[in-house]
Amino acid sequence: MNRTMTYSIVASTTIWNFLKEKGFSKPILTSIKHAEDAVYKNNRPAKLYEPLLAGDTLRVVIREESSSEQILPVCYPLDIVFEDEDLIVINKRANMPIHPSIKNYDNTLANALAYYYRTESSPFVFRCMNRLDRDTTGLTVIAKNPYSAAILSRSMKNREFHRVYYAGVTGHPPAFGTVDAPIAREKDSIITRVVDFANGQSARTNFEVIQYGKNYSLIKLVLETGRTHQIRVHMKYLGHPLPGDFIYNPDFRHIARQPLHAKSLTFPHPITGEFLTFDTNVPDDIMHLLEC
Repeated sequence: MNRTMTYSIVASTTIWNFLKEKGFSKPILTSIKHAEDAVYKNNRPAKLYEPLLAGDTLRVVIREESSSEQILPVCYPLDIVFEDEDLIVINKRANMPIHPSIKNYDNTLANALAYYYRTESSPFVFRCMNRLDRDTTGLTVIAKNPYSAAILSRSMKNREFHRVYYAGVTGHPPAFGTVDAPIAREKDSIITRVVDFANGQSARTNFEVIQYGKNYSLIKLVLETGRTHQIRVHMKYLGHPLPGDFIYNPDFRHIARQPLHAKSLTFPHPITGEFLTFDTNVPDDIMHLLEC
């Protein structure tokens, strides 16, 4: 989507250096450089090499050239937790993939957002910052323009995204603990992961029991690393797998999907730098496990 940024200049520099310090990536700067009427200094068109002086006003227009390809707008209900010009935070429901694939062409979060933004005058590009598995519920962040996407991506690399997951697990694990076990792809599989101390990448998962039920427990999880299927693999390794997990524990007696929920999320806003915190309720189907 298109985005216009306006700045009041307080120190001498060049437009290029100022925007670079503000977090504009090189591809965005290159796009702006070749676009017409994308940069204005004191309400007049300007080039990126031009100087800026204290008291100047700089306006930059970031334009989307085309929409994401092959994302069909489809009407699905969205649980919108937060939205502004730069990002949207969604509480994703279960049985919804994040983006289209061969077997999921029109039932994804991307399809739902394409429909939600169908009346916008500028193209829609789907930029999901923290992808969740199809059956994992909870908070996910989508950047609404390339500038916010670049800064959010940098924040993730700098470990400024703080996520808390809740999960229903089989049995009664210790009250708290840490699983420190490397994870690798299982031999001859492109999907399944396993704990592999010889070949795996380092992986650490901190957990705390929130509530014990009859045969299941509700636990809180904080990841120190972000390996594929990390929670599901580590809890199976601990001896307390998630039920309803078609890969690691296909026990569907009491729940139809893996009971994993991205409950809370804290990260800095890409433009203001203010830390935002969001929290959601644990879905009913996960809470129901405690009664089983």
